[in-house]
Amino acid sequence: MITEANIKNGVNVDQLVETIGAVQKDPSLAKFEFRTKNNWIDGGHCVTSAKSFYGVGAEDTTRKETFTMEADHPQVLLGEDLAPTPAEIVLHALGSCLTGAMVYHASANGIDIESAESSLEGGVDLHGFLGLDADIRKGFEGIKVRLKVKSDATTEQLENLAKFSPVFDMLTNPTPVSIEIVK
Repeated sequence: MITEANIKNGVNVDQLVETIGAVQKDPSLAKFEFRTKNNWIDGGHCVTSAKSFYGVGAEDTTRKETFTMEADHPQVLLGEDLAPTPAEIVLHALGSCLTGAMVYHASANGIDIESAESSLEGGVDLHGFLGLDADIRKGFEGIKVRLKVKSDATTEQLENLAKFSPVFDMLTNPTPVSIEIVK
């Protein structure tokens, strides 16, 4: 017997429900470790690759391709403008993750989303990065996200669904980061 998949907003809801059930049965399946490797090219130009990760209780073997991302800086910041800045990549990650979280959770709750697009802005004061003022942070002073969504859901519902985003959590709550320099 051929059955049609229960797809909502491009998400296989039956598979999502199965995943939730499996994690409820065995919480260890929820543990993931994502990895990247970054190589410096020149100046502010770097290339990062991502392929392997651990999840669902095992090392993943399904990903066939290595994904690469580049970062650089515009010429005004002494780069060659060969790729987005690391800060722009953070905005990309946040916008993508907020949207993805909203869509997945909307699908699980039977909410239709017809379209979604976001614009993000993050302001930086170079006094912090350049070491000119210790009282000014080196990173974003704040991030403004404008998420334009076409859906019958309320604005509050959509915002609450978007806030399931892991990247939103990483940016709004302190995430411990350790640095080890190896020579």
